[in-house]
Amino acid sequence: MTDPIADYLTRLRNAIKAKHRIVEIPASNLKKEITKVLHDKGYIQSYKFEDGVNTQGIIKIALKFHPETKTPAIQKLDRVSSPGLRKYTKADSLPRVLNGLGIAVLSTSKGVMTDKEARGLNIGGEVLCYVY
Repeated sequence: MTDPIADYLTRLRNAIKAKHRIVEIPASNLKKEITKVLHDKGYIQSYKFEDGVNTQGIIKIALKFHPETKTPAIQKLDRVSSPGLRKYTKADSLPRVLNGLGIAVLSTSKGVMTDKEARGLNIGGEVLCYVY
């Protein structure tokens, strides 16, 4: 697999379209950090990291849906930076997703965070994905 983050986002997208409540994804440290950001911002209901004996483990994510209308909390996931074309941004030109309604997940020197947190710390980094 050449792009594990794209695989992570695709598994989430497919589970949302199929209206699954729980999705299992092979774990990595970057995927764990992205999952924590999505949980902190309210896009997923809960998550659990399960360690494997010979593997890195599995991330179990409980997706969030509206109780009455059954619409998912995540409407769209877009991969921005890819292994073939990395997208980096400076602190003064951080992207705004849907005029501030969505988030951009960045990998910075201080860890994985949203565009709003990076703007507050005045640091830039690699734009991993947009979520709204």
